[in-house]
Amino acid sequence: MSLKVEAIAPNDVVLVHFENKPAFFARVERIDPDYKRGWWHVKLFILALPMQVITWIIDDEQIRGADFTMGGMPVRIEKVTPPAEASLEDLEPAPEPALSANTANEPQKQARILALGKKASE
Repeated sequence: MSLKVEAIAPNDVVLVHFENKPAFFARVERIDPDYKRGWWHVKLFILALPMQVITWIIDDEQIRGADFTMGGMPVRIEKVTPPAEASLEDLEPAPEPALSANTANEPQKQARILALGKKASE
């Protein structure tokens, strides 16, 4: 029994694989139907340098992550789901650096605070 994979949709981020290796990330800009039933024009904004917009014509299965070829090269589009956002409680505090014998007796220097906004008198 095969699991039905959700199709990509506009504004999704996808990872495009070439020759079974991750190649680049892209954002799906538009998906328009082709004149052939079951085929789609997928406009991708490539999130790499140089930035480009490309349009591929792919079918129903390929829009759900099935392998296909372009110029004899295997290609696959994989929908990317961002990881869950960690809460502050989940993050462990960084351990404090250990003081060496030489720095334990030295007075601590006061850090300078730089104001980035306008002065209060202005």
